[in-house]
Amino acid sequence: MIQYKKVAFYTLGCKLNFSETSTIARDFENAGYAKVSFEDTPDIYVINTCSVTENADKKCRQLVKKGLKVNPDAFVIIVGCYAQLKPSEISEIPGVDLVLGTSEKFNVLAHIDSLEKKEKANSILEPIKNTKEFHPSFSLGDRTRTFLKVQDGCDYFCSFCTIPLARGRSRSANVATTVDQANKIAMTDAKEVVLTGVNIGDFGKDHNESFLDLITELDKIEGINRFRISSIEPNLLNDDVIELVAKSKKFVPHFHIPLQSGSDVLLQSMRRRYGTELYRNRIQFIKGLMPDCCIGMDVIVGYPGETEEEFAKTLAFIKEVEPSYLHVFTYSERNNTTAVRMDEVVPQNIRKERSKILRLLSHKLKRAFYERNQERQEIVLFEGSEDNGLMYGFTSNYVKVKTAFNPLMVNQIAEVNMTTLDRDGLMKIEFSEQRTDLEALVLK
Repeated sequence: MIQYKKVAFYTLGCKLNFSETSTIARDFENAGYAKVSFEDTPDIYVINTCSVTENADKKCRQLVKKGLKVNPDAFVIIVGCYAQLKPSEISEIPGVDLVLGTSEKFNVLAHIDSLEKKEKANSILEPIKNTKEFHPSFSLGDRTRTFLKVQDGCDYFCSFCTIPLARGRSRSANVATTVDQANKIAMTDAKEVVLTGVNIGDFGKDHNESFLDLITELDKIEGINRFRISSIEPNLLNDDVIELVAKSKKFVPHFHIPLQSGSDVLLQSMRRRYGTELYRNRIQFIKGLMPDCCIGMDVIVGYPGETEEEFAKTLAFIKEVEPSYLHVFTYSERNNTTAVRMDEVVPQNIRKERSKILRLLSHKLKRAFYERNQERQEIVLFEGSEDNGLMYGFTSNYVKVKTAFNPLMVNQIAEVNMTTLDRDGLMKIEFSEQRTDLEALVLK
């Protein structure tokens, strides 16, 4: 094993990728490598890729070129979803030495026999149908929040999605193993844990357990102030899960629930496992128990068959249920999906126009949500980055706030009074007048 070399990492894509990159990085550090920045002339680059959009594919190529400008002799390793889906394409990228698939990336050190540059990249991939092992992962030290991987893969095979082809079938560890991972995080200085995966509501089905079983046990862990649930399918977000979050002192009032379309015709075409009535009921139930809950949505525009009438249904539905923000995705054709073969293709200019409409709507929804949170007292977890003398933080219900930078407040939780929105749309805050001592402000 080559030791005392420098390695740099770059992560494209989702929170799940960040958790896995961080775990792989710790393996390198335990083997004697020094983790450095991308610009610090590393001997090895490890790029963890995403392939949800074509831009992610292009970004991978750009990163390889950028890395080799810093160190032309660097050994370049590509892992992740793009690697699993398009290994031959990646192997042709000049300068790439090793391509590892979904399972192999967790054993990357075993695949490095030397750091000599290759004439052609070595690709090591197991067929995705054989990928059954779950690899626990969590991020640490890279951000204020820690991402805990609780599930991987997906059994849904939605018509537009390549994730099952890149990550395999749904799988997870059992509750006990996952709680053990969370207890390891609790021994660090992390204050907030975000539960992440491809389809986290599917947790535990191979172990006769459920997502509710998991969060019930996580809610008992000491040493972690907050748990936040990342994206969860509406058909898997049941009343029991919502009620636990409403009662919990650790699970925060924030749900991100993919919608994709407000048209039942398109939802059926997409092979989604719910309709607008179920989705509407979920939102109403959440707001009934937690009026201040932050609710985010994923929406796809320009999907085949999205006529003006169907798009209008999406707009009307979003305005009716009134989420807190949208994540808008412009549909892009992906190989090996059902949707790519469909008729009624929406022209690119119309896709862009509809995307712009939804992004403007998202801005209005987010501002309205923030305005409803003015003049409230909240608990904020402060981030570590400084920007022109300012620092930022998030309330439990995901309102982003800003205040003057103070290094003593980094990764600390404090009570604040939310005052007004600034021109940039962020919430201005004041610390409680009754507490003038900074250390008294910080909640231990």
